[in-house]
Amino acid sequence: MSSSFNSKPIICQVLHSLGIGGAEVLAAQIARRLSDRYHFVFACLDELGSLGEQLRQDGFTVEVIGREPGIDWRCGLRLGTFLKQNRAAIVHPHQYTPFFQSLLSRLSYRRPPIVFTEHGRHYPDHRSTKRVVFNRSLLRSDDRLIGVGQSVCDALIQNEGLPAKRVELIYNGIDLKAFRQAHNNAAWRGEVRQEMGLTEDEFVVLQVARLNPLKDHQTALRAIARLKQQGVRARLVLAGEGETRPALEQFVQDHDLTSHVLFLGARRDVPRLMAAADVFLLSSISEGIPLTLIEAMTTGLPVVSTNVGGTAEVVINGETGLLAKAQDDESLGQHIRFLHDDAWQRRIMGQAGAARARQLFSLDRMLDQYTQVYDDLLGLAPAKRIKHAPAHAQLISD
Repeated sequence: MSSSFNSKPIICQVLHSLGIGGAEVLAAQIARRLSDRYHFVFACLDELGSLGEQLRQDGFTVEVIGREPGIDWRCGLRLGTFLKQNRAAIVHPHQYTPFFQSLLSRLSYRRPPIVFTEHGRHYPDHRSTKRVVFNRSLLRSDDRLIGVGQSVCDALIQNEGLPAKRVELIYNGIDLKAFRQAHNNAAWRGEVRQEMGLTEDEFVVLQVARLNPLKDHQTALRAIARLKQQGVRARLVLAGEGETRPALEQFVQDHDLTSHVLFLGARRDVPRLMAAADVFLLSSISEGIPLTLIEAMTTGLPVVSTNVGGTAEVVINGETGLLAKAQDDESLGQHIRFLHDDAWQRRIMGQAGAARARQLFSLDRMLDQYTQVYDDLLGLAPAKRIKHAPAHAQLISD
């Protein structure tokens, strides 16, 4: 370990992997933006991921622990060895399985307290008595338990059996500057539409999400198919990659939607894409606090979303966007059509959403809250409001 880091407290963030996802991007932002105060290392339970490769190139220590299928008790021991070798002062797992393995690591290295951040929940989400007993038996009084939304906090209390007085709320935050730049950016709008082969007057619905079952793109496609039947010309642009893409492409072909749906794959220019859109769509069946909704609101886009997890904490129905039940393609289609037909409502909702994002979901606000948590555990004097280091390139983050 470089001697330049010896004076900084060492914080190990533990994740499944460092691919491109909301929890992963947030963990990387915490490390990059707070690196002047702490030294961060990463432990990936399953695989490195593209973001992990990037962090290694940037000089961060990123270790792949190698978790076996099922309940791998030895994984926790290997994690404990890594923590001990790196003299970790705090362990910060993101999501439940990394939290579980961090608790197990205490069988070989008991020193560091845990800061557990839960970003979302599995669907369906059930209480497990065995898990509740395990959580309570290895939890210490100095551990900190954080949910990224009130619905997530409630799940930690009800389904994980964690003490209500111990569970804290810290909303996920984003770098607002990058997305404010996209707000009413006519140059970006024209450039991106030209790149995608779209005309200026086409109504563009953008969805930025991994192509996996929890994001339920099938419902989004059914909503677009309904609009087509009604004679509404809306183009659905999908940014993201994942295992459901072949099935989605087959659906588009089977329902003659080729001219209505555009697959972009994984993108690194999400703010530019949002500048080119008229409405932002999220069709998930399960969410925590979706960063992409916050990003879209910051750019001034009205949003149409399913009302799952913490989406109602982000979107005020009828004020910053419109919500529908999960898998309700009829309601999603109606909401899209309403905004298609009313440019004034799009503008008013977009303005209200941008104001809400600035108030509640800034990256600086989130970083200040995590700094306070870390400093409390480390016994450090409260930090003055930090001028954080600049953010790196924006990626698909949810």
